[in-house]
Amino acid sequence: MAGSSEPPLLLILACCCLTMGFSDVPSFEPNTLYQYDYTLDLILAYFAQSAMPTAKLQIHTVIDTSLLWRNKDQPHEQLVHVQMKHFTVHNNSAPGRKENIAIYPEKRSCTEIPVIIHWSSGKVIGLYTTGEDDSLVLDIKRGLVSLFQFQPLSGTHLEEDVSGRCQVTYNMSKDIISKTKDVNSCIGSEFGYESDYKVLGVSWNSTSRGYMLLNGSTFQKVVSEESHNLSSSLRSQLGVHITSRQQLELLFSKPGSPPIQGESVDMVLEQLQEKFHLIEIMSHPQDRPAENQTLLKRYFKASKKKMNKLAFSKVATVQYFRNVVNVLRSAKKNDVLLLLKTASSDLVPFFIDAAVAAQSPATLAALSEFFDFSKKKQAQLQEKFLYSAAFTPHPTVDLLNLVLEKLKGKISDPAIMETGIIIIGAIVGKLCRMDLCEDKDVEFAKATLLEGLNNAEDETEMKIYLLSLKNAQLPETIPILLQYAVEHTGAVSSTALSALQAFPAEALSIEVVKDTLKQILHQTHQEYDKKSQLMAAETLLSTDVSMVDLDSIFAALDLMDNETSKLLLSKLHHKLGLHQLMKTMKIPYKKLYPNDYWRMLRPGRSTVFSGFLSGTNDTGSTYGLDLLFTETGLFKRSISDITLYNDNHQLKAIQVSIEAQGLESIMGNEAADNEDEDAMVGMSAVLLGIQLRPVVFFSGYMDLVTKIFSSTGEPSNVVRGNILLVDYLQWLPLQSGLQAIVRYQGALGLEISSKIDVSIWDQQSKSNINAKAGLLLDFTTEMDTSFFHISMKAQADAETSVNLDSIMQFTGFPMQMCLELRQDNMPYRETYILSETFPASNTTRTVRKRRTSILWGREFPFHNANSEMCRTLKDAEDITTVL
Repeated sequence: MAGSSEPPLLLILACCCLTMGFSDVPSFEPNTLYQYDYTLDLILAYFAQSAMPTAKLQIHTVIDTSLLWRNKDQPHEQLVHVQMKHFTVHNNSAPGRKENIAIYPEKRSCTEIPVIIHWSSGKVIGLYTTGEDDSLVLDIKRGLVSLFQFQPLSGTHLEEDVSGRCQVTYNMSKDIISKTKDVNSCIGSEFGYESDYKVLGVSWNSTSRGYMLLNGSTFQKVVSEESHNLSSSLRSQLGVHITSRQQLELLFSKPGSPPIQGESVDMVLEQLQEKFHLIEIMSHPQDRPAENQTLLKRYFKASKKKMNKLAFSKVATVQYFRNVVNVLRSAKKNDVLLLLKTASSDLVPFFIDAAVAAQSPATLAALSEFFDFSKKKQAQLQEKFLYSAAFTPHPTVDLLNLVLEKLKGKISDPAIMETGIIIIGAIVGKLCRMDLCEDKDVEFAKATLLEGLNNAEDETEMKIYLLSLKNAQLPETIPILLQYAVEHTGAVSSTALSALQAFPAEALSIEVVKDTLKQILHQTHQEYDKKSQLMAAETLLSTDVSMVDLDSIFAALDLMDNETSKLLLSKLHHKLGLHQLMKTMKIPYKKLYPNDYWRMLRPGRSTVFSGFLSGTNDTGSTYGLDLLFTETGLFKRSISDITLYNDNHQLKAIQVSIEAQGLESIMGNEAADNEDEDAMVGMSAVLLGIQLRPVVFFSGYMDLVTKIFSSTGEPSNVVRGNILLVDYLQWLPLQSGLQAIVRYQGALGLEISSKIDVSIWDQQSKSNINAKAGLLLDFTTEMDTSFFHISMKAQADAETSVNLDSIMQFTGFPMQMCLELRQDNMPYRETYILSETFPASNTTRTVRKRRTSILWGREFPFHNANSEMCRTLKDAEDITTVL
């Protein structure tokens, strides 16, 4: 029998050796006191900003450790008594100088309260304390205890420590256990939020590594190092670099107290004089003090005259707006409601923007009571509220329910209902990108939109629901949008195609989508209007284009007029880069172009153009322009846009589409398109990726004449308000037990106005779209302990003004048109503030640095033909002025 059992035993021992990497299991011997030297080094530095000093602090203490109990049957299961002694904190911020930091006596006594670790084979099973600890000191002890957790394992495992439940990877050698933690995998307490606008968000890169050096079963040294780099995706100089290093090294061991006898952990704890209870090893966010009400009270006392001086696009106003948002988050409902009711009419929109951005239960309750959608006199404020909800960077389900609730009641203005439906789609889309798509209230909102579309009876109502789905960008609605695009004609079909264009290329690059677009393009089953055909071709170009797709577009050019085909060819050359396409797809030149290539170079003025607007090392922006004319040279469509992008994301900052139809009848010419259309000019805009409700400038000749004669010639406001672009708040629990709170807020003040001057006498129109903006970015990192407080702030602000001017001369055909895009001087400023506070000595040290610059104004070029036209029209104006 003995001989037969030997091979399995040897096999088990061999497997254990392989698994353990020949390392012993970390444990302590009885009757022995182990004393360790513990240091915690912390560095906080500005990311990519070497001119600013860094905060360097060190915590040093001696650790007494002894075995309190071990399991007789499993000796590696132990209770370990751990106590800090001689706790000191040093400030190493000044080069070559080490300064002791004063500590309150009661805080020092807190550090000496012992903890007990339930330890088994290098894994911390439980942590026990007497409950008398300061919470901040207790977190430092949690960080110390986390150093004991080095399991003699190989491979990747889930493990819980002070940072949360994380994925760790162990590597073994003869006397070293190495551990790498995947910080991004850690799951801890839910805290904070981040914005939907990824191109404006925060980049976060972290590493965490450590090792334990063993001598037999006793660990001689443990080191854990981690680093965190957090920076603004828009401006990387706004960010922080945090480094934390822990080291626990054995000083000596000597005879100590014998362990306590007992059958279980509970029996042992009952024998102790002090009462220990189990606590989580994982830390939780520290309670943040609420904002005081000083700022809110100041609003009630401020004079009306002073408050009316606020200019929405000025940086000072944007800073004011951000402060208001943060104060309102801790305000009471009645205070917010009183603010909305007593503010002047000019300031109520400002406070509506702030209250929606705050999104606290109190502000939402105040907004709910303030608004009565049955009151027509509130219509402008109601629209302001709806758009503010759409632009919220991280909407809540409560905000969605508030909008739904208001739309269920009586609504005095049909335009508000249309705006509300479109906005619901925007909120639903953001909530789904926040992984809340399966929430029952979000599901109800999605069902409401789909039901509304299904029950819509007229064309206008269908368009509104389709635009809502465009904002939502839900992949499951692509088949529905295809259905409306192919089964309807006119505005419904083109609106469904516009909604499809909002999806990323990969979502549209499936055969069923491409086949449907080709059916519309080639009118396979029914006839479609020319606008739908053009949009089908443009949507096909926005997919991952294949040679078959190109052949399909080339074949459709024969079905289109000269101007439409000229625009598509311009898109092919400009957006796809055909010569580059030939290289990557290895397409022969003769294959790419039909034999009658020269036929495709037919004359036409329609074109597409884009150029570089501005950029930093992190983010760039481009401007683009699509121009489509009728065969007789009249304006038909223009699409201008500004797009922000970085390596991974892009955002349509603004897109303005102006469409005209039936202008030939006004100009006294027969319609070249042979389409019986009423004269109409309308505008559709996308702001920060959100489709706004389209507006009609005029419909019919009499409407045009009426609006011309009633026009005052003064600019009219298109958009005016403040938006919280970025709202990022995260809690960063370090391996050392220290905690950092990172806040990044970006606020935008925007004033967009338009002015159109139409002269029937001169047969000329002039227009100006002016966009003024103030931008504020604020990146703050704070770290609180019982011994020191560190605050690092990096802030950037800028003001800019962009003008898009156009001149159209109606006399003669083709119509002459000039476009000019110019940017005024843009002042830019960066401010950095490092503050270190030491409560026990009642001292604060602050370093502040600022730098300013000016980006000089400039004009942005379009195509050469536009430049020549501008010279011609301006020369004619100069001659007329002289005469």
